[in-house]
Amino acid sequence: MAASEFDQVVEQQHAALDAFARGDDKPLAALWSKADDVTLGNPFGPFVSGFQQVAETMEAAAAHYREGEASGFDLIAKHVGDDVAYLVEVERLTARMGGRADVTPVSLRCTSIFRREEGNWRIVHRHADPITTPRPADSVIQE
Repeated sequence: MAASEFDQVVEQQHAALDAFARGDDKPLAALWSKADDVTLGNPFGPFVSGFQQVAETMEAAAAHYREGEASGFDLIAKHVGDDVAYLVEVERLTARMGGRADVTPVSLRCTSIFRREEGNWRIVHRHADPITTPRPADSVIQE
């Protein structure tokens, strides 16, 4: 039963990411825990913690997307426990990014961790980055 409840939350997250691709962060923010221990690492900046910083960071990130949509989700791994679950996916979106006029594909490697709070699954951590293909070792060197 917990797995089917979790699958419903994943569907909600996917719908929220579709809205995010149009610049609307509110549906995704609604799925998050409001606790101080939540963390977010997105492609546009360093990790942040605490719901207030997470919400502000998501709002700023959503502002980079316009006229987009979620075009697919490649499931890599999923585990559902009694009170903690995780989801590892490649998220595929299309959107007008930043100041670009053209719609462009965006692929993100994502890990989301969920915790049961008062009977509901809530996101407590999300990490998304654009590394979806092999890269050379020197690509991680910061000069």
